[in-house]
Amino acid sequence: MTTIATIFEANMTEITVTDPSSLGAALRKARKALKISQEDLSLQTGISRTTIRAIEQGKQTAHVGLVLQLCRDLGLTIVVTTPDSMDRL
Repeated sequence: MTTIATIFEANMTEITVTDPSSLGAALRKARKALKISQEDLSLQTGISRTTIRAIEQGKQTAHVGLVLQLCRDLGLTIVVTTPDSMDRL
């Protein structure tokens, strides 16, 4: 499976993201590590609990902007890895 991106938690733990499900799992792991409930995260971010739950469950139609906001608010950094052939462009 191709790596889409790598997420680094605040403590620099590397999480490989290959699809919406693994991205959602990374977000859920970060939220739980911070001991924040979905409801509290919803109140802090203004993103509905339903949307947070859907993103954590790997919903493929989640808005990229909301996913990026959750990453930012949870202290995650996303690093996109490109194929070697892209370096020559």
